[in-house]
Amino acid sequence: MKVLTLNTHSWMEEQDQQQIDVLANQIAKEEYDLIGLQEVNQLLASPLAKVDTYFQPTSNQQAIHQDNFLFCLTERLKKLGCHYYWSWTYNHIGYDIYHEGIGLLSKTPIKTASYLISKSSDPTDYHTRRFMLGETFIEGQKIVAISSHFSWWHSVDEAFGYEWRMLEEVLSEKQGTLIVMGDFNNDAKKAAEGYDLVCKSSLALQDAFIAARNKTGEYTVEKSIDGWDENAERLRIDYIFTSKNFEIESYRVVFDGKKESVISDHYGVMVVMS
Repeated sequence: MKVLTLNTHSWMEEQDQQQIDVLANQIAKEEYDLIGLQEVNQLLASPLAKVDTYFQPTSNQQAIHQDNFLFCLTERLKKLGCHYYWSWTYNHIGYDIYHEGIGLLSKTPIKTASYLISKSSDPTDYHTRRFMLGETFIEGQKIVAISSHFSWWHSVDEAFGYEWRMLEEVLSEKQGTLIVMGDFNNDAKKAAEGYDLVCKSSLALQDAFIAARNKTGEYTVEKSIDGWDENAERLRIDYIFTSKNFEIESYRVVFDGKKESVISDHYGVMVVMS
């Protein structure tokens, strides 16, 4: 099984059309089973899109616009002969002009749901956060996959700490093998309180980077970016955590300017597991 996560920072990069082309070609080449995307944007007032049956709406679904980054990506994938079931949930207004959200794609049919995990539910408040959950079967195994974009660490009762506990509450009632991926905004070393909270979770997850037999790269941010304005260090803040019954064959940082072009202010993470 191949899994990819990437904070796309969509429509915020200079070569935004190239971003879609590079990402679509990589997906078509690797044929990932599951893909989690964050900062998946659409303009507030752009025209509505006409979606097909591969789109899996959630309850209280925010309308999909023609410039929704994930809609544009799936349209590009179809031209490459590559079809994914996909879903998108809205977090909050980003940069005053976007509906900023979370995306999840699956090669196999998927049942999706969106969960509010922040204390705020106000879309004008950037603290408002949801995660996308998808349930699917891959090679006869039930998989519960999550894509999310968490807040920064503040305390166990605020921001990331609160959001993680809300996610735990939802997942504790789900049956299936877990894959939790996304932008956690908590570095494994520099912001270790949040990372430690995940590693010690009752969900009994493993960090794919730590568990992988083969590793290529580690860090997903290497400069100052939005939300880490003072950063001058390399950070590992994008993760794939899984249930421990998975054997993690390989972990590779992608879209880092080596094998693939840089297409976002984050690098992506690709994991192969069995």
